[in-house]
This record gives sequence, C-alpha cells and structure tokens, in this order.
Amino acid sequence: MNGENIINIISELGIVAKIVILILMFFSVMSWAIIFYKWREIKKAKTHSRDFLESFRKGKKFSDINYASERFKFSPLAAVFRAGYNELNFQMKPESGGKNPFNIESLQRVLLKTSNREISKFEKMMGFLATAGSVTPFIGLFGTVWGIMDSFREIGLRGSANLATVAPGIAEALIATAAGLFTAIPAVIAYNHFLSQIKSLVTEMEDFSLEFLNLSEKLFL
Repeated sequence: MNGENIINIISELGIVAKIVILILMFFSVMSWAIIFYKWREIKKAKTHSRDFLESFRKGKKFSDINYASERFKFSPLAAVFRAGYNELNFQMKPESGGKNPFNIESLQRVLLKTSNREISKFEKMMGFLATAGSVTPFIGLFGTVWGIMDSFREIGLRGSANLATVAPGIAEALIATAAGLFTAIPAVIAYNHFLSQIKSLVTEMEDFSLEFLNLSEKLFL
C-alpha cells in the first residue's frame, strides 16, 4: 500500500475516525519534536560535562576553573561548580573575630539546590512523552472500537455481512490501531531512553558534588 492509497483511505474515513487520526497526528508530531530536542539537549550536556570535568581536574585554582566553566554552558556540572564557587566566595568574605567562616552544610545545600534545578530542566517535556506513550494506544483503541461498531451497524442496516458492507468500518478500525501504535511506540522508547540518560546525569552531579565538597574541605578547613 503506497502513500497515495493511505491518503485516499483517510479521506474516506468518517468524522469520528478523522478526529481520532488528527489527535494521534498531533501527539506524534509533538512527540518527535520533543525527541529531537531532548536528544540534542542531553548530547550537549554530556559532551560539555565531560570537557568541563577534564578542565576541573586539571585546574589548580577555583578562580581559573570558574572562568573556564563559562565555556561549558550546557554542562550541569559547570552550573553546580559555579553555584558552589559563588557560595565559597560569599563565605570567605572577612568577618569579625577572625573565625573561619567556612560552612560545609550551607555549601551542601547550595550544591543540592543547584543539582535539583538542573534535573528539573532535563525533566521538562518528559511528561508529554509519558502521556503520549500511555494515552495514544487507548485513543487508537477508541477508533478501533468505533470502526467495528460502524461495521456492525452497516450489517444491521443492509441485512448482509459481505465485504463491501464491513470493509469501511474495518478499515477505520485498522488505521486507528496502526496510528495509535505508531504514535505510542516511539514515545515509550524515547521516554525510557531519556530517563536512563537523565539518571546518568544525576549520578554525575552527585559524584561531582561530593568531589567538590571534599576538595573544599581540604582547602578551607
């Protein structure tokens, strides 16, 4: 079956089937747009994080690393470092009494808050993929049931069950089923893949936060 035949079949569908197809097309287009966007976003984040981590471990002074981190704007690790560096600068300001102002608990809170903010950025639009993966099969199923109902209605009206009677309704049912699966399967695969990638980024941020805290303790305690 070529593309022209599919278009002809869709043009001959009933109003309910066309609405179902339009809804599934909306979910499909939006899902693919999000898939490409998230793929590029996560790829850039991983590349910049790898390069930043290499720069961080080679750096000798936090000030130099902070300056270099501006090149890695897509890296969540660089964002965590800048937040920690700013907190350290704030804590190291001269205070009365000559006491060491370093507060590791405050630094931990800043690092955690920044990590959570970065995680939230990566989780944006993931909900739509989850919704598309879980809802569209049922939308397709609704179209399937409606097509079968049309076939039975035609059989009742005409009093016969030949191919010409049931074919339009069965065609609607099969198209709705196929459209629902075509929309749901990529969304589910992409959601699971990106969820795994985001978990990997979360682990990297947690490990980097611990590394940053350990280094800060050695330098300021």
